[in-house]
Amino acid sequence: MTDLAKGSKKLLNAWAFYDWANSVYSLVIASAVFPLFYLALFSKDQPYIHVFGTEIKNSALISFVTAFAFLVVSFISPLLSGIADYVGNKKFFMKFFCYMGALSCIGLYWFSLEHIYISLLFYFLGLIGFWGSLVFYNSYLPDIAFVEQQDAISAKGYSLGYIGSVILLIISLVMIMTSPDEDKIQQMRYSFVLVGVWWIVFSQYTYYYLPKGNKDVERKFGNHLIFNGFKELLKVWKQLDDNTALKRYLMSFFVYSMAVQTVMLVATYFGEQEIAWESKSAATTGLITCILLIQLVAVLGAYLTAKASKKYGNIPTLIIINCFWVVLCVAAFFIILPIHFYIMASLVGLVMGGIQSLSRSTYSKLLPETEDTASFFSFYDVSEKIGIVIGMLVYGIIDQITGSSRFSIVFLGIFFIIGVILLKRVPKNIFERKM
Repeated sequence: MTDLAKGSKKLLNAWAFYDWANSVYSLVIASAVFPLFYLALFSKDQPYIHVFGTEIKNSALISFVTAFAFLVVSFISPLLSGIADYVGNKKFFMKFFCYMGALSCIGLYWFSLEHIYISLLFYFLGLIGFWGSLVFYNSYLPDIAFVEQQDAISAKGYSLGYIGSVILLIISLVMIMTSPDEDKIQQMRYSFVLVGVWWIVFSQYTYYYLPKGNKDVERKFGNHLIFNGFKELLKVWKQLDDNTALKRYLMSFFVYSMAVQTVMLVATYFGEQEIAWESKSAATTGLITCILLIQLVAVLGAYLTAKASKKYGNIPTLIIINCFWVVLCVAAFFIILPIHFYIMASLVGLVMGGIQSLSRSTYSKLLPETEDTASFFSFYDVSEKIGIVIGMLVYGIIDQITGSSRFSIVFLGIFFIIGVILLKRVPKNIFERKM
């Protein structure tokens, strides 16, 4: 078909619809159903498995695999962004990572402790596929939308992703909870297949309308553009020496973000292992409900945080939120009952949505006057991913040594304390000077 004109409504909607297709991975696989499924394969009395030549606790093992996956993602993201600028058919690469991720989700149907290595490989490739496809998906935004359209269509994509992922999570929850206890594991396996099929099927609408890419790039820039992503990151790093406020803010963001992202990734594992649920069935229902609760409250949290930042300022609001996170990390050490976890989930959702939205907008406000915002946000994203690597490793190591994820969560509170200290070093009047 003939390529649609840049800025056309049909093209913009097709691009945004990919969020509907792929966001089911982050909610169903990364956050909700897979963690429950994975832990259900182990007995409460024996949470350890012999793998890679040693005995590793189940939650520590998945933390290490996740950390390694994000390490790979943080390395290949700049390379992929360079390829996205270089090749004339970047839609091929987006499809490649999409299908790799989706098929890996379907492969999780056969996940078992007896075949732990191939099982972990499916989990690993699913994560790589999700984040890899996002690199190319995001790179399409300036190609398909004019500057004045980008904020609105990006927000629309986020909204579609949220709605689609919640719908599939509810479908999965109904499948699991209406089944006898002995059949719940099988229903979870079916939900992994649903994620893969959903991802592939709904992405076709996006692929049908998206252009292949910029065909003139190779002639204009040459082969060195492949490594342009790394060069751009290095250029941003050098520019930070001339921007004290941005440099200090990025240091604080790097530290507290590693704790925030780690909590997001391990919340379900913590809840299943450390909370005294009445039964396995009650744990499954309760934890998936908590994930949905976090999703809903996070929207309210983002709204309230925006109001607070407008009244009190970005940095003071971030300091308050980080202090609240410290309290939550300490309180997590003492929670035992399901009602405690529900309350904790509500409070986490409130500050999780707030700290993520405010962190990104604060970074945007601190950027120097430049048209090259893509490089700065690429640096921001890579910093966040490397932070996840460190956070997951710290969580996994403490969990492995102590045998309890309670100590890991409390330790993460230290990162929030450091984040507060570093935020206090950001000049107070920086935003006034930029006005």
